[in-house]
Amino acid sequence: MIFATLPTGPLEVNCYIIGCEKTMQAAVVDPGGHADRILQRLSELGLKAVMVINTHGHFDHIGGNKDLINATGAELIIHCDDSPLLERAGEHAAVFGLQAEPSPAPTHLLVGGEKIPLGELTLQVIHTPGHSPGGVCLYVEDYLFVGDTLFAGSIGRTDLPGGDHQLLIAGIKEKLLPLPADTKVYPGHGPMTTIGAEKLHNPFLN
Repeated sequence: MIFATLPTGPLEVNCYIIGCEKTMQAAVVDPGGHADRILQRLSELGLKAVMVINTHGHFDHIGGNKDLINATGAELIIHCDDSPLLERAGEHAAVFGLQAEPSPAPTHLLVGGEKIPLGELTLQVIHTPGHSPGGVCLYVEDYLFVGDTLFAGSIGRTDLPGGDHQLLIAGIKEKLLPLPADTKVYPGHGPMTTIGAEKLHNPFLN
């Protein structure tokens, strides 16, 4: 698996590039902005973006959708419960004193439990609502991309519209913590961690 990370957008969202070594097809997860930087990194890696996946629909995770899709023709994938947020990015950004363009409409809607093929890789979709109704995590090989569901030593905020603290905690404990302890966890903001470290040390889960 080819893998790269770069901070994007005004809130420095971690954008992840996941590529298949055989087909050189790539998924771009949470392009928060700076589509030009993402396209440059794809070019450096020799990858073609065939899909953009938003772990959820908040404005800071979708800011690069439009330019990236216009440049590559990639599919846009998001959970059905968060798709309405894509066209309301400007409203959400204004709450934080920022500006954002609406995203294009998704081409594929998730419900959770899907297995998305990416060349010879398979991305397993895990629905983890709580930060937002349609939050999802993506599990591929021993990598887990968690959006704003889980962070190193913390969890996603649940005070935004559609947030639910109990639902978030339940999803993490029931769907994520049972994964192998050495699973690498890549959040939407901040450093990576592992399932084992969060199981032992995350104060919100103990």
